[in-house]
Amino acid sequence: MKHLSDRDILTELAPVAEANLNDHLAKAKAWNPHDYVPWDEGRNFAAMGGIDWEPEQSRLSEVAKAAMITNLLTEDNLPSYHRELADTFGLDDAWGTWVGRWTAEENRHGIVLRDYLVVTRAVDPVALEQARMTHMTAGIAKPEKGSQFLRSVAYVTFQELATRISHRNTGALCAEPVAERMLGRIAADENLHMIFYRKLCAATLDLTPDESIRAIADVVLRFQMPGLNQPNFRRNAVLLAKHGVYDLRQHLDVVLKPVLRTWNVFERNDFTAPGEQAREELHQYLVDLETKAARFEEQRERALARELARAAS
Repeated sequence: MKHLSDRDILTELAPVAEANLNDHLAKAKAWNPHDYVPWDEGRNFAAMGGIDWEPEQSRLSEVAKAAMITNLLTEDNLPSYHRELADTFGLDDAWGTWVGRWTAEENRHGIVLRDYLVVTRAVDPVALEQARMTHMTAGIAKPEKGSQFLRSVAYVTFQELATRISHRNTGALCAEPVAERMLGRIAADENLHMIFYRKLCAATLDLTPDESIRAIADVVLRFQMPGLNQPNFRRNAVLLAKHGVYDLRQHLDVVLKPVLRTWNVFERNDFTAPGEQAREELHQYLVDLETKAARFEEQRERALARELARAAS
C-alpha cells in the first residue's frame, strides 16, 4: 500500500474536514462565560483593600478542589495545543478555520473556570497562578515518530472524550449547582470536539488503514492526559481516580472501547500484515487493561472499607 505523507492526507481529507466543520458549526451552541459565574459572591483581595484568600473560604472538598485545579490548568495550556494543532493541520481552508474555531471555543473553558474559582474563593489564587506559570512554561510534547497528523487526530479523539468525562464528574463531585451547570456546559463543548476528531480519524482509517491503526495503537498504548506536566499532576490523578473522577475503568469502558467500536477497529478486513499486528497489540492491551481496572477497583473498595471502619470506630 502506498505511503501517504501528512500533506497528502490533508489534501485527501479536505472535503471531510469542511463537511465536519459545517456540521460542528450547525450543532455548536453559543454561550457566554460570564453567565456561569456567581459574580455577587466576589470581593476584593488585599491588594485592592480587601482580604486575601484563606482555606476556610472554600466550600469545595479537597478532592473537588484538586479536580477543578487539574481541569483548569489543563485548559490553561491552550497556546501549546493551538501551536501543535496549527502545525499539524495548517491554517489553510477548512483546516485553518477549524483550528481557529476550536481554539476560540476552548479558550472559554479556561476563562469561566478561573472566574468561578477566583470569585467564589474556591482555591488559593496565588498558588493557582504559580501553577499556571509552571505548566504553561513546560508546554506539551509533539507526537512520537511517524505521521504527526494520524497520531494527533487519534490522540485528541480519546483526549477530548476523557476531558469531557472528567469535567462532568468534577461537576457532580463539587455538589454545587453553579459549578455543575458550568462544567456540564464545558463538557458539551468537549463532546462536539471529540466528534469532529473521531470522524476525521474514521476517514483516515478508510484512506490509509495500516498507518492509521498503527497510529491508534501507539496512542492508546502510550496515552497520557495533556496535563501531565502540571505541578502535582500524578498525585492529583491518583486522588481523582480513587474518588471516581477519572479512573482506569472509565478510561477503558467509556473512552477506549466506545471509540474503537465506532471505528469498527476489530471488525475491519482491510488491514495487511502490519495493520493486523498493530490491531493485535491493541487487543492485548485492552485485555491487560481490563485486568488492571478490575484490580484497581478491588483495591479501591478495600481502601474505602478501611476508611469507613476507621470513621465508625
